Amino acid sequence: ALSWRSGQTSLSPCQFLRRQQVLQLYRKILRAIREVPAEQDRRYLKDWAREEFKRNKDATEEDAIRMMITQGNMQLQELQRTLRLAKS
Repeated sequence: ALSWRSGQTSLSPCQFLRRQQVLQLYRKILRAIREVPAEQDRRYLKDWAREEFKRNKDATEEDAIRMMITQGNMQLQELQRTLRLAKS
């Protein structure tokens, strides 16, 4: 099995780029969560994000990974939109 952490298996260029996309998405989500005003909501969202990424960390099917990245980006945009509305 391919593990991104172990270093035992080298990643193909495509896998490397996909991993970068996933990490970038995770960082963007965590950054957006920091903008949430209520501490309890921030904690909930942070735990939710961590669990979602952890649950899918062993995914290897390229189409499934692409779909999860797309869904994650849509959820990020929704969170950002909600935060913008809350500030206005």
